[in-house]
Amino acid sequence: MELSTDLSKINGVGPKFIKQFEKLKIKTVRDLLWYFPFRYDDFSKIVPIGELVINQPATVQGYVNKISVRWSWQKRISIIEVLIVDDSGGIKAVWFNQPYVAKILKVGTYANFAGKVVQYKNEVHLSNPTYEITSSRSSAGTMSGPKHTAGIIPIYPETRGVTSKGIRFILKPILKEIDHIEDFVPLEILKKYNLPELNIAIKKIHFPLSHAEAENARKRFSFEELFLLQLNNLKIKSRLAQEKGFSLNIDSDYLRKLTEKLPFALTASQKQSLQEIISDIQRPRPMNRLLQGDVGSGKTVIAALAAIMALKNDKQAAFLAPTEVLAQQHFQTVTKLFPEFDHDVCLLTAASAKKKELLRDIENGAFKIIIGTHAVIQKGVKFKELALAVVDEQHRFGVEQRAALLRGHKIIPHFLSMSATPIPRTLMMTVFGDLDISLITELPANRKPITTKVVAPENRPKAYGFIEEQIKKGRQAFVICPRIEPGQKEEGKFITEAQKRALELKSVKEEFEKLSTKIFPHFKIAMLHGKMKAVEKGKIMKDFKDKKYHLLVSTSVIEVGVDVPNATIMMIEGAERFGLAQLYQFRGRVGRGEHQSFCLLFTDSSSITVQRRLDSLITAKNGFELAEKDLQFRGPGQFLGGSQTGLPDIAMSALQNAELVKSARSAAEEIFSNDPDLKNYPLLSSRFKKFEKEIHLE
Repeated sequence: MELSTDLSKINGVGPKFIKQFEKLKIKTVRDLLWYFPFRYDDFSKIVPIGELVINQPATVQGYVNKISVRWSWQKRISIIEVLIVDDSGGIKAVWFNQPYVAKILKVGTYANFAGKVVQYKNEVHLSNPTYEITSSRSSAGTMSGPKHTAGIIPIYPETRGVTSKGIRFILKPILKEIDHIEDFVPLEILKKYNLPELNIAIKKIHFPLSHAEAENARKRFSFEELFLLQLNNLKIKSRLAQEKGFSLNIDSDYLRKLTEKLPFALTASQKQSLQEIISDIQRPRPMNRLLQGDVGSGKTVIAALAAIMALKNDKQAAFLAPTEVLAQQHFQTVTKLFPEFDHDVCLLTAASAKKKELLRDIENGAFKIIIGTHAVIQKGVKFKELALAVVDEQHRFGVEQRAALLRGHKIIPHFLSMSATPIPRTLMMTVFGDLDISLITELPANRKPITTKVVAPENRPKAYGFIEEQIKKGRQAFVICPRIEPGQKEEGKFITEAQKRALELKSVKEEFEKLSTKIFPHFKIAMLHGKMKAVEKGKIMKDFKDKKYHLLVSTSVIEVGVDVPNATIMMIEGAERFGLAQLYQFRGRVGRGEHQSFCLLFTDSSSITVQRRLDSLITAKNGFELAEKDLQFRGPGQFLGGSQTGLPDIAMSALQNAELVKSARSAAEEIFSNDPDLKNYPLLSSRFKKFEKEIHLE
């Protein structure tokens, strides 16, 4: 049996199983072996029935003494009860809606039963235990021993028709028969970082003798994915260092005069970041840099100055923003700060008028700075000579979209990505590990800290009163909601708890109606959401900025980039529904003017975890500390959006382990520095080529 063997050729795997496995994208032996458990039930302790304790997970071994099947007509389900006895006593095992159990278990059968001991109406029983018929007393954990009881039992992500028990049933014989699998991780790396060899790890991740064995096997697979990712980062950096880029001539005096004309002084870290970028774009190899800074720290002006340097070299620069609102704002910022370049700057979005003329002028080089949305990377957009590509909020674009901006040019453009979403250290070392990093660590002068409060349901009227006072003083307020439409529930239709919670979410339309008619009928209120047309959104934002509205009720469409200095209140409904990084972004929409600003987090949840999360927004000293907490609370999959990175799940979860990330980085540097082409490691070279295709990071 080999890794490439089709599951249809394995004994015991019928057509029905094959069909269900395909839903899980499992077709070959390799697919199944690399389908890892997400948790383990500990039934390793075989306990005499007389010594069982309520709420204890355990395995008992005994004879089936009695079987009964009855129906609960009220609930229309079958109830199977089996009395199990051993030398120390007897206990009932109960299964719901599994009538086949009574056909398999016969009186006199000797079996293992693994489950939790529960008490219901003064009766103690095993609830829905996993059972396994044996001929004698079992010894836990051996490859020839039980698959489903008397051990550390793996639990897998399931689908209809494929249970963890079914997966274990097929896996155990495969693990006995599979040929030796060659390990691509170099032996010296495994030894140095105390990691198990592949064949051992694959057995131990599925059928460990202890939790420690399972954890060590999982650590090995996490390490190998991070190791490949770090090799990929090193290769990208090395390749870019050898590529030809635009070596731009920088007139230092001109740049100094340009910055001196700005209506504000650059902060120390803005100057440092600008210097790092300018240094990069003078070199004849492509820059690959991340400009990281808090909301409102002034990243756009730094990118704009770099773009003007490209313009002064008669080259082009492209700004890519995730939303039309943000693209428009970048356009306004650049043309307002640098009016002398008005005729060189254009805005390209899906809603742009006279698009054919615009595309023609971009292609012939009439426009030097092109600011836009995804429209900038669509087919039909051709640049004359693109020397600088700037992507704002990089984590919001898929890796393929980012690559599309740099593809198809004779000379690779310099690449600058910007992010106001604070990125935790482990993510910087891995997902963004191919980038050089510039940090803007302080906010512009005269910015006042934003007062943040969590508002309990009983304090809602008081909060409304406070908002009214602020608006009467001439200020404005944002109100953020998690949904657009009010939730609808079909009469009599069963809904899950998750669906019920979703229906309870505040919606923009409901909130707009409530605030307009009941809470603040004397104020002018506007509504903004992603389903509106770009022109409509742009007009509402402009009118709000021009103080034509007192409140703006919006979805997360205003999360990034919106700049309204007179808005001093950020009111967030259903705050527990957003990640900390997102809440941090919302809060950054206020506090951009001279007045004291406030962020009010409304939640109806009494959950301690929710309270801890929201409190961390108040106590975190800066965005980076908050990002680390967000990573702990939500995990990297939600933080980044797993589909945006292309990383396997096991690597995504491993990003929370800073020590493992550091080890993988050190191991990759050790191998790459001595053998960048991996000539001495043919197995690693082969696996690495597949990895590059899998994550689309080229």
